[in-house]
Amino acid sequence: MAEKSDRRRFLGTAAAGALASGAALGMEERILLAAVQDGKADQPQTPADPASMPYGQVGNVRVSRLMIGGNLIGGWAHSRDLMYVSRLFKAYNTDEKVFETLALAEQHGINTIQNDPACMELVYRYNKERGGKMQSLVCIHPEPDEAKVRNEIAHLIDRGATLLYTHGEMTDRLTMSGRLDVLARCMELIKEAGVPAGIGSHSLETPKACEKENVGAQFYVKTFHTDQYWSASPEDKRQEWCWYLPRSGEPGTYHDNMWCINPGETSEFFKGVHKPWFAFKVLAAGALHPRVALPYVLRNGADFVILGMFDFQIAEDVAMFKDTFTKIGSRERPWYG
Repeated sequence: MAEKSDRRRFLGTAAAGALASGAALGMEERILLAAVQDGKADQPQTPADPASMPYGQVGNVRVSRLMIGGNLIGGWAHSRDLMYVSRLFKAYNTDEKVFETLALAEQHGINTIQNDPACMELVYRYNKERGGKMQSLVCIHPEPDEAKVRNEIAHLIDRGATLLYTHGEMTDRLTMSGRLDVLARCMELIKEAGVPAGIGSHSLETPKACEKENVGAQFYVKTFHTDQYWSASPEDKRQEWCWYLPRSGEPGTYHDNMWCINPGETSEFFKGVHKPWFAFKVLAAGALHPRVALPYVLRNGADFVILGMFDFQIAEDVAMFKDTFTKIGSRERPWYG
């Protein structure tokens, strides 16, 4: 009880400090603060019937078509120029709160989390200590040092990784430098370890190159979201590889606010890719409401959706996903997985 009280006090102080410094809280931050202040964030929600959650199959792994993202647990907020948000995320998501969140996700039919190796231990502990069955889609760090890659793969599988894919930024950088051979070898090493192997990326140029050169990916983990939100970079100022270029600071340019610079082209490209596509950053780091984002990504070809969710968002987000999935009906790109 004392730990929960201290956590609420810290979060309230952090948000109050942000207001005092002139930073306006957004809607999600106000909800988070309100949940902490009135104790709702510490109260378990009513379990839902997971039976209606749609599932797919990737290799020998059964995966819920809605997955929980790991960035909110790791504190990677992509909060533009709001410097306090990552700290707020980490303060809220204590180990116990993460365990509660994962249990709630399972109760609602979500059986897989997209995870960074840095957060893998928490999921491992949740499964071991709480009897959870949460699967993990985990990114590895592709590099020419084959021994290091082998060791990382073995370690992650030992800690419960169910599917492995290459880290988006590192994969993009290898594509930029023409080292698709490194990616192809990573696919071979993952498959040799007995789990499905995928390619992650922010840039569409990466899956394009990987398909052209047949690097052996069994699935793709690619950012995807509409560009219809006010902070999206104007089309004439979007640059390929913008995530890795120096930022100009000029209004309208990239400010950690756009993760799919060509959504129409992305959707069109994946119509010709006959492999499962996991779409992530579908809310544009919180700029889009799930009620807008989910129909867009499902209608335009994504097979699995990775959605960053706090515990108090899970029930509503799952309900919206199920409703959207049911109403999509037929779509131009067949379902894979």
